[in-house]
Amino acid sequence: MKRFSLFLFWFGTILTVSAQTGSVNEPIRFIGGQSVDPYVHEGRLRYAIGTESRQTMRANRTHPELSDDHGWTYNHGANLCYWNNRFYQHYLSNPADEHMPPGQTLVLTSADGRNWSKPEVVFPPYTAPPGVKIPDGYTGYMMHQRMGFYVAPDGRLLILAFYGHTEDPFREGGIGRVVREAYKDGTFGPIYFIKYDSRTNWNETNTSFPFYTTSDDKGFVSACNSLLNNKLKTMQWWEEDNGPDGFYDITKAGEAFNYFRRKDGKFVGLWKHSLCALSDDGIHFSDPVKSPTLVMPGGKMWGQATSDGRYALCYNPVELDEYRYPLIVTTSDDGIIFDHMLLVQGEVPPRRFMGRWKDFGPCYMRGIVQGNGTPPGNDMWLTYSMNKEDIWISRIPVPISYSVKGSVDDNFNGMTSGGAATGWNIYAPKWAPISVVDFPSTQNKSLLLEDKDPYDYARAIRVFEETMKGEISVSVFPRQQENGLLEIDVTDQYGNRPVRIRFDAEGNIMATDGSNDVLLQKYKQDQWYKLHITVDAQSFGSFSVSVNGKVLLKNAKLAEAVTSMERISFRTGPYRNMPNHKTPNQEPAPPLAGADEPVFNAGFYIDDFKAIPR
Repeated sequence: MKRFSLFLFWFGTILTVSAQTGSVNEPIRFIGGQSVDPYVHEGRLRYAIGTESRQTMRANRTHPELSDDHGWTYNHGANLCYWNNRFYQHYLSNPADEHMPPGQTLVLTSADGRNWSKPEVVFPPYTAPPGVKIPDGYTGYMMHQRMGFYVAPDGRLLILAFYGHTEDPFREGGIGRVVREAYKDGTFGPIYFIKYDSRTNWNETNTSFPFYTTSDDKGFVSACNSLLNNKLKTMQWWEEDNGPDGFYDITKAGEAFNYFRRKDGKFVGLWKHSLCALSDDGIHFSDPVKSPTLVMPGGKMWGQATSDGRYALCYNPVELDEYRYPLIVTTSDDGIIFDHMLLVQGEVPPRRFMGRWKDFGPCYMRGIVQGNGTPPGNDMWLTYSMNKEDIWISRIPVPISYSVKGSVDDNFNGMTSGGAATGWNIYAPKWAPISVVDFPSTQNKSLLLEDKDPYDYARAIRVFEETMKGEISVSVFPRQQENGLLEIDVTDQYGNRPVRIRFDAEGNIMATDGSNDVLLQKYKQDQWYKLHITVDAQSFGSFSVSVNGKVLLKNAKLAEAVTSMERISFRTGPYRNMPNHKTPNQEPAPPLAGADEPVFNAGFYIDDFKAIPR
């Protein structure tokens, strides 16, 4: 009887917990069960197929003209919107370290999300009026913002940021939130304060910019009033200034608020550290609770409804703040139960410039806040910083998927030159771009991988149907015989690399037979090489390779034992798995040698890729 009572108690507890999922006690839940391997950058996860990731700003200390004209190497806190047929991306910047003066905010724009303007300062370093001193306990001025853009009901675009004191810009350390309008001709209006910090005595008499109500532009004032009255949007401000002025209708919240609206009509509020809450009206939220199934560090979390009527949730699924990788997406039918942890960004390039609190990996992801524009197509867009150093953007095709059925046959001829490489996952730094190009002709296109980055590479990945046996063929055209590298890996769903072939920097086509490198043949520049690879992953596995119809390697051993394979990777640099979670994050170090200087610009064309499962 006692044992039976305990069972009823245990079973009742399970039912109670289950019934709470979707309620204020647990607004959202991840049921996928995947966990991340911290010793590989991809985490041993599958890819969100077709994700295109591009670097929009590459920091450069010694050649500022090649980056932002300032040479500052701490760049972080990116935000994104789509307005006037252009993407607007903004981020904050410091010379080298987080929360160290001075600080400024820059904006860059793009018509297509691939080609970006040079960053332009929209909120310069703060200079106090004459006679106004930095308060005791602070060292200078900085930018901090959790909100970047607001599209007003009349279509005007407001750009926002927050001025505060170093090293703590929050609450008593804050000065106030600033705003200016973006005009359709690409210029910007005057800077105003839209809200002063409520815990201090800052006002129009002792700050450097006027209050917005003094503007002669009635439309601008109206747009600002609209924002101030939008309690859901201004929830993003709470963390920086949650003072006693009664501006907010919540008393408890977290850091870096964003939200989405579920199918049942409830608003889901999301914050750092796995915190979430519910609201019926978008104004009054329940007390935030920690979702036990969402593992994440102090980096941001992003959630949104997607164009297919589903939901997506993005974060770094690790617990350590210093190591914020990979960047993943999970999906949901109802905005409550999320499944399938998939890779958005599985790369962590070397951090070129050491700096305080510059965490490794893709940090602080933000999408387009509802109401801030809808780009053409069905894609989901994310912006983030990499190593708190460079600024990136990712386009995730919707519906979000991770598997392919049937054969793959890509010749790129039906794709737009300079446009998306449909079905391919792209990792493209500024100095290692990837493009669909008219080569060898406008009718016969190919995918070009270039690389002049001394510490990063271009990478293109194609997912195909998971199979134990298969045939793969691809044509490769090297533009050079020396100084270039193209590594080709056939991998399984976990990123293990059983088949490894490379065009090396000495003009050799090499393959890995078990643990040994084997020379297949020499290669020459400006010639096509058609590779045909057969793979059998059964037992310990084997593979064979022919080049231009000639068998050069037969029944070679796999470099790693796998049970299946499902994607191919083309990479213009060697495989990397550093930094990992044991790599020191804050030990002083000089900049990486030659980090600001481009190297020889190598190029490889990829064409006629086929994958046939057997």
